Amino acid sequence: MGLFYINCLGLLYCKLTQFSYLSNLLYIYVIFGKMPEFNLDLILTIISPIAIILLIVLFGIFAENRLKKLCDKFRNNERLAPYTSILESFKGILLIWSIAGAVGMALPTIVLPSSLSVLIEKILIATALGAATLLASRLAVSAVQVYSLRNESTVPLTSLFEYLTKVLIFSIGFLIIIQSIGIQITALITAFGVGSLSIGLAFQNTLSNLISGVNIIVSRKIRPGDYIRLKDGEEGYVQDVELKYTVIKDIYNNFIVIPNSQLIDASFKNYTLEDETILLTIRVAVSYESDLEKVEQVTLQVAKNILESIKGGDSEFQPFMRYEKFDYFAINLVVYLQIKEYYDRFLITHEFIKKLTKVYQQENIKMPFPLKNNYLLKGDYISE
Repeated sequence: MGLFYINCLGLLYCKLTQFSYLSNLLYIYVIFGKMPEFNLDLILTIISPIAIILLIVLFGIFAENRLKKLCDKFRNNERLAPYTSILESFKGILLIWSIAGAVGMALPTIVLPSSLSVLIEKILIATALGAATLLASRLAVSAVQVYSLRNESTVPLTSLFEYLTKVLIFSIGFLIIIQSIGIQITALITAFGVGSLSIGLAFQNTLSNLISGVNIIVSRKIRPGDYIRLKDGEEGYVQDVELKYTVIKDIYNNFIVIPNSQLIDASFKNYTLEDETILLTIRVAVSYESDLEKVEQVTLQVAKNILESIKGGDSEFQPFMRYEKFDYFAINLVVYLQIKEYYDRFLITHEFIKKLTKVYQQENIKMPFPLKNNYLLKGDYISE
């Protein structure tokens, strides 16, 4: 054994002094008077576990690099891009498994106390199962995300849905891990069941919003990306349904945060529940002297031009109009145009009013403004 250590020191000295290994052996021979004997079994005992760990870890690093390149290819492919998140779920997991597997395979070749060996085995099992639990949660969220993008009838992926999925999978994974390392989970489940009542009472408001959020997601009456208007007049695009709140972004880039329980108990209008296209109504008034046939022809032509030339208009839609009523100063009519989404109504209305006013002036079609005659009856006066 001593000769082996001398040989190792000679190798280190050789490396530091840039001498050849043969020169190092001669140096040892001069000092100790004989050549060292090699203990091959001892060398293999030390080198074997190190070699196993290095080879498997290098394989894990290689697999991670190949996975990264494959994700880049998927991301640059329009057809395969939605599936990139599934591949990215394995990021880091392969390396953890390779390290745990390498240590586990090398452990029998290392002489350790039995208690320490058992502890290391439990740590390796917990690490491998923990990585598997993390992978399962990532795959579940990614799979739902891909499926929801392909099929609009499925439950949308929101922060609340993602949170609940991860909590469920991590809870199951935690129970499996502690059961695998020899801890009985029966008492833990019993204690959790008893403590859940106290937790429910303490977080009653939070649980109410949580259940309301689940109801919002499952009912699919409100989805991320929908444009809604609340009863009190607040409106905007739904950004996310979170654990306690629903986040709405209005056209001024302000965020409206509404508790889930209040939203589900209130009435609201969803403009994009079934179809994002919206029928836009614009009210116009013309004088009684106008030729109504000519007014209809000119108005519809302007509306058609606007839908075809302005971004946000549905160019395939045939606009129409209806005369509404005889007002006390003009004849009222309503023009119907179809836009691609609710936000487009601002630009379409803006351009339509400008264009219609200009064309009406060219065609000598008058749009009267309201007039009210004030009468003073006999005897009515304002006292000083």
